[in-house]
Amino acid sequence: MTHRTGRHFLHIPGPSPVPERVLRAMDRQVIDHRGPDFGVLGREVLEGCRTIFRTKGPVVIYPGSGTGAWEAAIVNTLSSGDRVLMFETGHFATLWRQMAARWGIEVEFVPGDWRHGVDPALVEAKLAEDRSHSFKAVMVVHNETSTGVTSRIPAIRKAIDAAGHPALLLVDTISSLGSVDVRHDEWGVDVTVSGSQKGLMLPPGLGFTAISDKARAAGKSNNLPRSYWDWEEMLKPNANGYFPYTPATNLLYGLREAVAILLEEGLDNVFARHQRLAAATRAAVDAWGLEVLCQNPDEHSPVLTAVMMPDGKGADAFRALVLEKFDMSLGAGLSKLADKIFRIGHLGETNDLTLMGALSGVEMGLAAAGVPHRQGGVLAAMASLRSGLDG
Repeated sequence: MTHRTGRHFLHIPGPSPVPERVLRAMDRQVIDHRGPDFGVLGREVLEGCRTIFRTKGPVVIYPGSGTGAWEAAIVNTLSSGDRVLMFETGHFATLWRQMAARWGIEVEFVPGDWRHGVDPALVEAKLAEDRSHSFKAVMVVHNETSTGVTSRIPAIRKAIDAAGHPALLLVDTISSLGSVDVRHDEWGVDVTVSGSQKGLMLPPGLGFTAISDKARAAGKSNNLPRSYWDWEEMLKPNANGYFPYTPATNLLYGLREAVAILLEEGLDNVFARHQRLAAATRAAVDAWGLEVLCQNPDEHSPVLTAVMMPDGKGADAFRALVLEKFDMSLGAGLSKLADKIFRIGHLGETNDLTLMGALSGVEMGLAAAGVPHRQGGVLAAMASLRSGLDG
């Protein structure tokens, strides 16, 4: 291993780099989680989460992961034998399907090519055919981290409404919350699932579910067992800022600071920044003569860009070389895309100069690895960023 100086460039699509302010906020002693000071902290972070999710309803915070929050969404709303509609947009949609199946849920999994998001017209057609309303939920990954494709949730909501279908809408925003505009209430989402380690710029360890009244009502009659993931057991003490079991206190310190950082910049500014950085990354990929995995420009992810390798060149060897020579981590291709793509994360605490450093590392890595490409990707990205600033 080459001796390394300077900082590591972490450009996977999450966990994302943790801001110094968040690290410093976490670097303090734990407090009594039954005492009055904790109640203040709890109320602050719960209210802050409602602001980030753009909801007036409850947001439940679990010590856990986004995968745990997926499980909470399932066990609090569905029953064994229920039928749900899901779409094969990538690796994480596939994992959510597998989890649902383990709980005895009957999943209609619409095949996909991993290069497109959910087609709202297909949602409407599938639900219109379901005259008996056997589908109890539509479950969608908003930003598919494995592919760099973002599905259009408002259009999916309109499709459900156009079909006149009562199905719940469950949405995974694990890699989009805090980086892409997410509107739980306005979009009519029933359960919005997320995690701490991506747009919220925290270490891994917290899972979130924002809950509609309709979703909470479904939990009154569904039959799946739950204890740790039970919303009602969480919401009772949450009313006063407390939790039914030991919370992840130091992560909550960090969450309070992360919310403050996002609100200081302004959510709309945060989202615009991510769009600018994503556009610059795609400009670089195009200039290199490589291909972005996502094929629909309306679905390009602001969080990450997945880049296809030329035939005969392995993405894993390329990523290993970039890590060795330039101390930069790029995202791997997952399952069907293993060794076929690499992923450039441009989320969270990332700005123009950190992105330029990352793209420089990719361009130097392409040359060092002998990957066929054109030079000039970094210059194209710079031009894109300049035009964004001028605009």
